[in-house]
Amino acid sequence: MSDNKPPTILVVDDDAEIRYSLNRVLSSRQWQVIEAPSGEQGVAMVRKGPPPDLVLLDIRMSGMSGLEALQHIRAANPRQMVILMTAFGTAQTAIEAMKFGAFDYIMKPFDPAKVLALAENALKAHADMRAGGDYKPTLNSEDYKEGIVGSSPVMQDVFKIIGQVTASDVTVMITGESGTGKELVARSIWKHSHRAGKPFIAVNCAAIPDNLIESELFGHEKGSFTGATGQRLGKFELCDGGTIFLDEIGDMALATQTKILRVLQQGDIQRVGGTETIKVDVRIIAATNKNLEDMVRTKTFREDLYYRLNVVRIKMPPLRERLEDIPSIVDFCLQNLVKQRKARISKVSAETMGVLTRHRWPGNVRELENVVYRSAVIAQGDTILLKDLPAEICQAVGLPAGPVSSPPFEAAPPAAPGSSPAPAAAVPIPSLEAALDLVYEQLKADGPALLARVERELATRAVRAADGDAVQAAKFLGLTKAALQKRLKES
Repeated sequence: MSDNKPPTILVVDDDAEIRYSLNRVLSSRQWQVIEAPSGEQGVAMVRKGPPPDLVLLDIRMSGMSGLEALQHIRAANPRQMVILMTAFGTAQTAIEAMKFGAFDYIMKPFDPAKVLALAENALKAHADMRAGGDYKPTLNSEDYKEGIVGSSPVMQDVFKIIGQVTASDVTVMITGESGTGKELVARSIWKHSHRAGKPFIAVNCAAIPDNLIESELFGHEKGSFTGATGQRLGKFELCDGGTIFLDEIGDMALATQTKILRVLQQGDIQRVGGTETIKVDVRIIAATNKNLEDMVRTKTFREDLYYRLNVVRIKMPPLRERLEDIPSIVDFCLQNLVKQRKARISKVSAETMGVLTRHRWPGNVRELENVVYRSAVIAQGDTILLKDLPAEICQAVGLPAGPVSSPPFEAAPPAAPGSSPAPAAAVPIPSLEAALDLVYEQLKADGPALLARVERELATRAVRAADGDAVQAAKFLGLTKAALQKRLKES
């Protein structure tokens, strides 16, 4: 962007129409746009040089995939700015993208304003990087099986931060309500870090009495207290070289907080009743569902420890703020049940899914998992019906539980090893008549805005099913491309 020359942007996608659309959008800013129809050609263009200022790279292409191309591009030019494009916003996609050094990624179908804003940010970062120091990404291929499910925007932000903190030993604080999946995030950070080959130990600070927590964490010497009949190693010694997850850190006593601070500052511990100083190399990830800022103000949590732990914060959203992830989570639960042979259930009726996506879930993902597992045990056949849900769930959304018969919501088959996971299945409608009844009842509550929302949702799902191909999606819906784009833009 220096030397008064317009920045060059390379668009890599095997879909000619998407390349054309992006070319028009990006050229509107007087940026120079070049194109490559495959990952192999995109890599070759970067290697041959001069390298572009920015690469927009599709993930799913015939031949070399976008993630493979990303690794080759970053190996050839560690400073290369790359934005990935995908119609499938999964945890695996997000973490791999950030792990391999992508600047960001964008979901299909594209919003031109968002494309321009993201490209502008990437180009500015590229200019700043050229003016500053060097950056060397970690380029190690790993097997990603997260167990964290969700493609909502708030979860995409969580996945991005996970990818960004894996390359360092920075201390991470995970906050959020109980049941939102804080330990899963901690395990994911550990699994993608250089400490993955070493232990991961989770300690629930709220579950251990104050008089035992220090012995549990730091160990004790023989005779140090009544019942200490021998020497015992604590969690920090057992976790040397690995990662320790201190869950519910807000419930830890002040005396123990002081010793945790010592570990962070000096990297050593002393066993209870001992005098020997023992060096430990442990990464600490902490979590809490309490407001630590308030606790610092009331002197119930050490301010110095708070700042030591809260270097990077990951806020886990409650399930009520990402209801669109519920079908994916239900699908994940059902697949686990089938794999573990704990139930033969693989389907959920449309009415049941409708109730699940309308409930507010005060217990978050843990409550949803409990309801799915409980209903699967009760259900007869291979489908969870409305009558199989706990009565309180139906009553919470204003519906009585009762016998229902309808076509099911199919659980997607597990993805083959090494393949990209399938997107969350859309919830099918039981019949046109039943669907109209459901929409009409909701219309009475939400008003005419619901109709625009239904049209936009159908258009979005059609584009996603067509892997971003707006022409094919429009044909499927019996619309012109212009009419489809109009529905996608309407809120």
